[in-house]
Amino acid sequence: MRAMVLKRLTELATQPEPLERADLPVPAPGPGEILLRVLVCGVCHTELDEIEGRTPPPRLPVVPGHQVVGRVARRGPGALSLAPGQRVGVAWIFSACGSCDHCRAGEENLCSSFRATGRDADGGYAEYMVVPEAFVHPIPEIFSDAEAAPLLCAGAVGYRSLRLCHLQDGEALGLTGFGASGHLVLAMARHLFPQSPVFVFARSEQERLFALELGASWAGDTEEAPPRPCRAIIDTTPVWRPVVRALECLEPGGRLVINAIRKETADKNALQEIDYPAHLWMEKEIKSVANVTRADVRDFLDLAAAVPIRPEVQLYPLEEANQALRELKERKIRGAKVLRVGGG
Repeated sequence: MRAMVLKRLTELATQPEPLERADLPVPAPGPGEILLRVLVCGVCHTELDEIEGRTPPPRLPVVPGHQVVGRVARRGPGALSLAPGQRVGVAWIFSACGSCDHCRAGEENLCSSFRATGRDADGGYAEYMVVPEAFVHPIPEIFSDAEAAPLLCAGAVGYRSLRLCHLQDGEALGLTGFGASGHLVLAMARHLFPQSPVFVFARSEQERLFALELGASWAGDTEEAPPRPCRAIIDTTPVWRPVVRALECLEPGGRLVINAIRKETADKNALQEIDYPAHLWMEKEIKSVANVTRADVRDFLDLAAAVPIRPEVQLYPLEEANQALRELKERKIRGAKVLRVGGG
């Protein structure tokens, strides 16, 4: 099978082609697993974190990709709930133990044995992949393959982020960064909280204009002040300075939700600018988002189909994965980037 493989950690600034084209054996599903024929796979900033070593894979080489849409090609022993040919998706959560306190409490995203698709196990930058049957998700028919891919991560983790805001209708929501997740959260917020203004902070004028096209109430640079303080702000940027600025824009008792698996360290000195009265006093809160649960993915897919939420996507052939990653690194973003593997 064709695959794009990460063989060594590197900086995209010095190595613009971090993934290598490879021909690999088609994997065989074990007990409770299914073999998927991959149709499309979304490209996520987390892949940059893997490649550049901020969340390194435990082994190399590895096939990245965790926003996978495919069809069941073969079932392993004991995998009986999905039909051959059925279209399903795979998200960041590849597996969890199912028996620890966190798993029993519905917090499998916090499980110490949590395994991530495309990092701890081979993912969807390939024509086939194996995954536990219990960790795949039927895809609503309303979505094309390419539309469904970003819903599995950018959408699902955005949904979890929005829930963690504890927002009430009419309260102002801020979105710092406006990539694949941000544009889906905006659509969610407008549906769930129709009276809430949504303010978007983005460095790129193109991203600000895109946010306004999609219905944002205001869009400005990360250094600008919104029309009014926000009850909650979701930060999806890879750096620290927007975090400091977002804290300034919260109202008393407001909450900053950081939706990033890692933060780059280049601007960590920005944290030295934190001033307690300006940034943290008045019972402001900071909440991180850790992974997703299967319930997050499935609840969001149901919501997205009901609205419906249709992601903006840019399609690339599998062999152009490096180009898509470079553009993501350079913030050349309008919606979500998706690799066409065997469909789309």
